[in-house]
Amino acid sequence: MNDGSVPRGRVLVVDDQRNMRATTAMLLRSEGHSVLEAGNAEEALAILGKEPVELLLTDMRMEPLSGLDLTRKAMEVSPQLQVIVMTAFGSIESAVEAMRLGAYDYITKPFKEGELVHRVRRALERANLLSAVNLFAKEFHSRNGLVALVGQSQVMRDLTARILRVAPSDATVLIQGESGTGKELVARAVHAYSKRQERPFVPVNCAAISEGLLESELFGHAKGAFTGAVRSRRGLFEEADGGTLFIDEVTETSPAFQSKLLRVLQEGEVRRVGESTSIKVDVRTVAATNRSLEKELAEGRFRQDLFYRLNVVTLRVPPLRERLEDIPLLAEHFLERINARSQVRRRMSAGALDRLMTHSFPGNVRELENLVEQAAALAEAEELTPDDFPLQAASELDKPRGNRPEPGLVSLATAVSFAERVAIEHALQRFPEDLQKVASVLDVSATTLWRKMKRLGIVAGGPAEDSDSGDAR
Repeated sequence: MNDGSVPRGRVLVVDDQRNMRATTAMLLRSEGHSVLEAGNAEEALAILGKEPVELLLTDMRMEPLSGLDLTRKAMEVSPQLQVIVMTAFGSIESAVEAMRLGAYDYITKPFKEGELVHRVRRALERANLLSAVNLFAKEFHSRNGLVALVGQSQVMRDLTARILRVAPSDATVLIQGESGTGKELVARAVHAYSKRQERPFVPVNCAAISEGLLESELFGHAKGAFTGAVRSRRGLFEEADGGTLFIDEVTETSPAFQSKLLRVLQEGEVRRVGESTSIKVDVRTVAATNRSLEKELAEGRFRQDLFYRLNVVTLRVPPLRERLEDIPLLAEHFLERINARSQVRRRMSAGALDRLMTHSFPGNVRELENLVEQAAALAEAEELTPDDFPLQAASELDKPRGNRPEPGLVSLATAVSFAERVAIEHALQRFPEDLQKVASVLDVSATTLWRKMKRLGIVAGGPAEDSDSGDAR
């Protein structure tokens, strides 16, 4: 009998052998499931059209429609339906084909009762998780307006499912992903579905704060600890007490600072700059980086012990080029948001969406949002057309220091460096005498801008230098 650990679900058993169908249904009912029965595929499809079902358990050899035919049609009716096919040993090829069509599992006849119960349990667990993923996406979007975590792509479904698994725990999370993919949104999602959701979510971007101020910012300081410290101040660890501290761009810190951060994570206490006593804090840490930590470790820029302390659970945020099917959803969302705050009702043409789908988006979701906003601002008609997204037009800004790298024929690092060079040189042409303005336009700190310019050999007010020097850290 069901001991409470097995998820109860609504199961449809389909088999043209009455005794087999009745025996299977009786077994599943004894496990606490609600079971419907059908003697053929046509009856099953009629039931699926009007009854909510989480799991379809079907025999493979039936007439006139086989279990394979039923699987195909059932997945069209309900794409999230879990399907287990029952097949004789000699028909495993058909069962594999059913799984290719979307079936969750297959079981060969004759099977043991315990084996069937186990496979049904796993299928229903997956059904419950997918249901939670959809609920998560809708709730999180409506609560925060953060559509970057909503998508039809499998990679985003997998990411959301992983977030749902790790969020209720207190495990430290490391988020990895390129710039513009939405790493902070993932961190906010982890917090929103954790037991700390009513407590503060405190973000800090290490790249936006100089090394000298970062320690004071995170740990706090005593009055008189340094010039300008006219009063004591709590650090962000104390502000996040009971909640979540999101440390973005953690690889922008020095090994010396990483040592101090490691001590706080290990001991669960902070010591303000200029004080000798420690303060206990209860903080869940979520860190993020857009760099390869393996490379940072190999080159000695990141402490191995801190890496293992942060890398308890890793969440990888996919770049937009790995979730192209989500571009229409995202573009329509951004346009809808623009329409909500303006008096002009723009709409997206199919051609415009097709144009966007052909772009590689080195700037990821952030770049897509900027493109839609630019098109909406400059378009002459209410309908946005491909001409409003001149992504294929080559200009001088598209060709700094040589031709655009051909996708797939260069490393990701080369492609990212190219995109950074385009953005920086474009901004420098607009504001050649104001690096602070350039940094603001590019949404980075002045320190980060300087580092990137040095690494890329870009000189303000002049042409780029040929430089092979490494990034200044």
